[in-house]
Amino acid sequence: MVADWDVIVLGLGGVGSAAIRHLASRGTRVLGLEQYSPAHSHGSSHGQTRIIRQAYFEHPSYVPLLRRAYQLWEQLERDAHQQLFQRCGLVQMGPDNGEVIPGVLKSASEYDLSIERLTAQEVSRRWPGIACDPDCSAVVEKNAGFLRVERCVEAHLRLAEHEGAECRFGVAAKAWKVDGTGVSVATSEGRYRASRLVIAGGAWSVGLLRSLETRLQVLRKHLYWFATGSHRVALEDGFPCFFHETPTGFYYGFPSIDSRGLKVARHSGGEPIAGPDSTPGTVELDEEDFAMVEDYVIRYVPGVRTRLSDRTGCYYTNTPDEHFVVDQHPQYPQVTVVAGLSGHGFKFTSVLGEIACQLALGQSPEQDISLFRLDRPAIRGGSRG
Repeated sequence: MVADWDVIVLGLGGVGSAAIRHLASRGTRVLGLEQYSPAHSHGSSHGQTRIIRQAYFEHPSYVPLLRRAYQLWEQLERDAHQQLFQRCGLVQMGPDNGEVIPGVLKSASEYDLSIERLTAQEVSRRWPGIACDPDCSAVVEKNAGFLRVERCVEAHLRLAEHEGAECRFGVAAKAWKVDGTGVSVATSEGRYRASRLVIAGGAWSVGLLRSLETRLQVLRKHLYWFATGSHRVALEDGFPCFFHETPTGFYYGFPSIDSRGLKVARHSGGEPIAGPDSTPGTVELDEEDFAMVEDYVIRYVPGVRTRLSDRTGCYYTNTPDEHFVVDQHPQYPQVTVVAGLSGHGFKFTSVLGEIACQLALGQSPEQDISLFRLDRPAIRGGSRG
């Protein structure tokens, strides 16, 4: 097969936009295919903001990846001449014997990360706009904050095209196959051929990887903005991002940065669906989910009205152990897969794009990705790890 391109990237959201930029910056002949418009609101990489942090409670092995991700986000800001990362700090709250606080402390200790411990009373004194249960505590990470998610995707795409990549939007991938030494991709506008393929389709990766029988589960999630009754939760007044382990699950939120007010959502929960089926933002309000978030706001965010000012939705594509999939296809090494980011992946997309680029070019990744292999039991069978 004569290849028209060195690499094709399927999906130009968080990971795909970063991957195509890294490939283009290395002089690769690269084509990106996206079924929607740039930085669209149909998948997972939208909704104004995403938290970024380094003292990672999920697993200490993520910290080296995050250190590299921070470097790459800062480089992207310089290259794009645009602020993308707002360091407003992050307060994480929960019981001392829970999942969040011990996990944060473990990662911080192992990698000598700067954090500050606070009691529940100290949290309320420092930020009157947020409350913490008296029997819980908090950890503050000042080097954390949020990424402006759509701007990040747009910046990666703009720079990729400037460096020679070709991005085609409104082109849906139907199927792919290995043909000789290369790969061909059937799309809504015909067939494209390349030596290598990167699959970064978000929730659509479930269909693109069906032959692997991976245990990926798509969840429909909801994001809410609440009108604010005071300036206590505004970015300009020093309010941080927050992540909160409570008896009813995990919740997270952001300081108010515009007229929509405070953004809050549940990290836990979600409606399992077979795959993406509509624009998430147009999905009917999930009354049960909203009621839980509303109750959370009433209890833990004093001064914020429970009048809904805006809402949207997105997808989580979860693995059973909630660790990512970053690997080459077990039968076809010319195919690189990045999937299953499990609702905590956007902060990593700068480095995941770099790793996808390295794998696609036949290079050994500079980062340790052994935690994310496709052949681990949680993905191809077995119990939750």
